[in-house]
Amino acid sequence: MTSTVPAPSPDQRPAASGLHPLVDALAETIRSSWSTLPGLAPLAIDQDLEAISGSLDGEKLFIHNELRRCRGLRKLHLETARLGAGLQILHCVFFPDPRYDLPVFGADIVAGPAGVSAAIADLSPTGGELAAGIASDLAALPRRPYSQPRELPAWGTIFSPYVRFVRPVTEEEEGWFLEEVVALLAVMAKAVAITPEQAVDDPATVFRYHGQLSYCQQQKRNDKTRRVLEKAFNPSWADRYIEKLLFDDPPSPA
Repeated sequence: MTSTVPAPSPDQRPAASGLHPLVDALAETIRSSWSTLPGLAPLAIDQDLEAISGSLDGEKLFIHNELRRCRGLRKLHLETARLGAGLQILHCVFFPDPRYDLPVFGADIVAGPAGVSAAIADLSPTGGELAAGIASDLAALPRRPYSQPRELPAWGTIFSPYVRFVRPVTEEEEGWFLEEVVALLAVMAKAVAITPEQAVDDPATVFRYHGQLSYCQQQKRNDKTRRVLEKAFNPSWADRYIEKLLFDDPPSPA
């Protein structure tokens, strides 16, 4: 049974949080999707990493982090950030427990006064390729004709063939992206509900552990994130934030 999550329209609903309407709508959609997951529970977060304030180029920087876990997923992370009245970021990753043949769900939006400059979403494999059922569900989803698709970075080999990376330039395209993320979340929820657990020493579990480790290491190659955090705070804080919160290595199954 596929779970569905209604998508708030980014062009019709107000952004009460002060975030860009698409950022606000997607954050609300992701939070709603959590309620469809089995065994959802809070995940501890260091108090100084939950709500963060800093300064960058004379403007105030605010970062808010939310963490959950559930059966099959070791960490659900939603980060929203705002720099002054300009840059706004949404970053979300669902990290699977390697004992389950599940992908990494990831979604990111970068927005500013001129609109959304980047929007990316994917179910990324950690076991070499996506499970057959997940790949089939993704292949059946409609592909929208965005006017400005974007090229993946050099480290983007971690993504699936179904990754969506675009610059949505109209309210209609922003709505398309939100609908596509809703569809990915539904595919993910279905997979979480039906995927069985495997032993910690199963070769497939070990293989997926190394695949997720590679995913995290590749994401850490995004120097833009590190430079912004280093400038707003300091290098050691940036390292801790990236290594312990954004892309912490999965615990070894051994």
